[in-house]
Amino acid sequence: MTNIGREERSGSHDRAIPQPFLDLMTTGWRTEEVDLTPVPQVKHLARRRAQLSAAFPGDTLVIPTGTIHSRTFGAPHPFRAGSDFLWLTGDMEPDGVLVLHPTATGHDAVLYARPRSDIASGAQYLDRMDGEIWHGRRFSPEEKATVLEIETHSLDELPAVLASLTSSPRLRVLRGYDAGLDGGLEPGVFPVTADNTERDALLASVLSELRLEKDEWEIAQLQDAVDATIRGFEDVARRLRPDAPTAERFVEGVFAWRARVDGNSVGYNSIVAGGPRSTILHWDRNDGGIAPGQVLLLDMGIENNRGYTADVTRVLPVSGTFTPAQRAVYDIVHASRTAGLAALAPGVAFAEIQRTCTRVLAEGLRGLGILKGSVDEVLDPETMAYRRWTLHGFGHMLGLDVHDCGHARPEHYAGGVLRENHVLTMEPGLYLQPNDELVPEELRGIGVRIEDDVLVTATGHRLLTEALPTESYAVESWLAAQREAGPREPGADAG
Repeated sequence: MTNIGREERSGSHDRAIPQPFLDLMTTGWRTEEVDLTPVPQVKHLARRRAQLSAAFPGDTLVIPTGTIHSRTFGAPHPFRAGSDFLWLTGDMEPDGVLVLHPTATGHDAVLYARPRSDIASGAQYLDRMDGEIWHGRRFSPEEKATVLEIETHSLDELPAVLASLTSSPRLRVLRGYDAGLDGGLEPGVFPVTADNTERDALLASVLSELRLEKDEWEIAQLQDAVDATIRGFEDVARRLRPDAPTAERFVEGVFAWRARVDGNSVGYNSIVAGGPRSTILHWDRNDGGIAPGQVLLLDMGIENNRGYTADVTRVLPVSGTFTPAQRAVYDIVHASRTAGLAALAPGVAFAEIQRTCTRVLAEGLRGLGILKGSVDEVLDPETMAYRRWTLHGFGHMLGLDVHDCGHARPEHYAGGVLRENHVLTMEPGLYLQPNDELVPEELRGIGVRIEDDVLVTATGHRLLTEALPTESYAVESWLAAQREAGPREPGADAG
C-alpha cells in the first residue's frame, strides 16, 4: 500500500527504548549534500507523459509504483519500481503515486512521494521498515522535483487528493500495484466496480502500447543490459567444467555475480538447465547437476541500473562438442531462428514471423521422424500436433519487463505488425522430453532454445545480441575460446 497512515514498526523481540536515548537520536544530525543532477532521460520522461496526456484528454489518471513486500518478518524483498510508473517518472523508490490532473490544454503531472524520515520524531531510527538509518537516505520531494523535473508533493498530501477524486466519472487508475489505491486497504478509495473495470483496463493497455516503440535512450539501455548479459555468459563458460560435474547452483551464482557487478540484478529468475532439464521451459530451481556429454540450456538476462532487461538463451555442449543427436536438434532450431530473422522487418505481421519459425521447426521434426504426414497437415491449427515439441511462440516484446507491454491489446501486439523501434526476442525451441515415447530414444532429453534480442529498424532489424554466437560450430569455438581465456578476477571487465 502507499505510505498513507503507515505506522512505525518493531518486533516483539525488540527491547524497550528509554526516553533519553530517543532524545539523543533526535538531535545533532548534520544536513547532507546530495547530487541533484537531473536523470539523463528527463526530456524523454516529459515527452512520455505528454503522450499519455494526449491519449486521455479530460481524465484524471492515477499511476502508482507499488510498495515494499516482506519475504519474512523484518526481511523485505528488494523493491522494483512499477514499469509504467518508472517509464513516466524515472523514480525508482517505493510508494510513489503519479497523478495526471486534467487541464484545459492537457494535464498537470504531479508526483506524490514519501517525505524523508522525520528526525525530530526519531522516525529515522524507530521505523525500521522505512527509517533512513535502516535503509539509507532518500530524496525529499523537493529534491526529487529537481532530479526528475516534475512537480513533486509529499505523499502526506495524497489522501486529500484521493478524497476529491472518489466520485469523479473521469477517473482511471492503474490497478494491481497498490492495494490501498485498489480499495483493499484504504476502504472506499477506488474499489473495483463494473463501472470502472473497463475504463481502468484501457489505461493499462494504452500505457503498454505507448511503451512498445522504444526511444533512442531506451535502446541504449537495452544494449547496455545485453552487453552485461553477454559478459555473464562468458563468465559461465569460463567456469563450466568440460570433464567433471558442475552444479547448476554454481552456474546461477556466477551469473548473479555479474548481474550485480554490471547491473542492478538479474531481470528474471535464471534458468540453468542441465541435460534432461533443458526440456523444462521454466526450470529455475537450478538444484541439479550438469554432466559432461550433456547440453546446458542457459536462459538468463541482466537488468541494468535503469531497469531495462536483456533476455538471452544459449545452449552449450558441456564437453565442448555437440553429439550428432544434439547437433541435429540444435541445427533445426538455429534454422528456424535464421528464417524468422530473415522475415523480421517493420510492417511484417507478428503472426507471420510465428508461421515462418514454426514451419521450419515442423519440417525439422518430420526429418527426425517425430512428426508424421505433410508439413501442412501437422501445422493445421485445428490439431497443432507440432506444439507438443515446440511448446511456445517465437518471441515477445522486451524492455522494462522481460515480457514487456503485456497489457497491449492484441491488434497492437500478437495480432498486429512490427514497427520501427520495437524490441523483441527471437527464441524458437524444441523440447524432446526424456519420457516421450513418440521421440526416438537417442533424441530424448534434449532441449534447445536459441534466444536473441532484436531491434526493428527502418529497413529490417539489428541484433542486439550479435556478439554471442548461435551457429553450432561457432558456439563450440566460442566455448573453447572462453575456456582458454580462463576465469576473470572479481571486478575485471566490469561495465
